[in-house]
Formats: sequence, structure tokens, C-alpha cells
Amino acid sequence: MAKKTVEAPPEPEVLTGGKGRATPSRRDREAANRRPIVVADRKAARRTSRSREAESRERARIGLANGEERYLPARDKGPQRKFARDWIDSQWTIGEFLIPVFVVFFVATLVIPSATWLFFPLYGYLALTIVDGLVRAAVIRRRIAQKLGDRSKVERGLNLYVVMRSAQFRNLRVPKAQVKRNTRVEF
Repeated sequence: MAKKTVEAPPEPEVLTGGKGRATPSRRDREAANRRPIVVADRKAARRTSRSREAESRERARIGLANGEERYLPARDKGPQRKFARDWIDSQWTIGEFLIPVFVVFFVATLVIPSATWLFFPLYGYLALTIVDGLVRAAVIRRRIAQKLGDRSKVERGLNLYVVMRSAQFRNLRVPKAQVKRNTRVEF
């Protein structure tokens, strides 16, 4: 019969690495993460919290005023909206004078109460403002479509965005105008 040779089991490898410290017990880890539910000095905590929030709001306000992309609301984000904003802000619009026209109309109806005929010029001016905004929106959509090569890539809601922005005072627009009047704007 053939003799079986028994080989010695391989010796275990000794790892020389390691993290150099003992694994902390669960109790120690939980104790390190434990914080009081209510802070000892609630007034001081409230003051620091309010000051942090105020600083954050101030940064966001300044960023929005400067037109920084990360501080803009969702309706104003994106390169197409930026182009539309800049294009509208670079020109005079009929809608910028809508509020002064409404004020003149209001004063005129107070002075001349029987002048119901004043509604016709007011509605005419309002219609002219809307048509002006829609024409500007069509021009902006066409220029964006030319740049992108396809009309389907133009964002939805751009018409209303342009009409609403063109019907506001330039000083009251948010985000503030980033270009001067009569400046050529490219997409």
C-alpha cells in the first residue's frame, strides 16, 4: 500500500498593517455622538442660529441681485432664460410704462368720474403691451432655435417669461438687469 504523505498546514499570514489603535466599543462611539437635545444656553444658541440664517439670506439676496446662477429661483435658471433676460434688458419696452399709464388712468377716473371712454385707451395700451411682449418672445425663441438648430430644444414657458419681464419697470426686475441699454446680446 502506498504511504500517504501528510503535508503540514500552511502557516497563517501575519498582517503587519492596521490602524494602530483599538476598535472603539459601541458604548464609546454612541457617547461621542451624543449631544444634548436642548442646548444649555438656549438664548445664545438662538442668537447664533438667527445670525447664521441672516448671513445666509443676505448672501442669497446679493447673489440674486447680481444674477449668480446658484441663487436664482428655478424660473430664472438656465442659459436660455439668461439670454431672454439680457435681451429684454438691453432694450426699451412698451410694457415698462404700463404702471405709470395705470396711475394716470386712475387719477383721470377720479378727476372725471363720467369718463368711461378712458377704458378704451387703457385696454388698447394693455393689448399693445402684450403684443409687444409676444413679438419679443417670438424673436427670442427664433434666435435660440437658430443657435440650437431645433425649435423643440427651446424651453417651455419662455413666452410668458419674456412677456412678464418686458412688462416690468427695469429697476424692479428680479434678477436685476446685467446689461446696459442698447447693448448687443448674443446667445
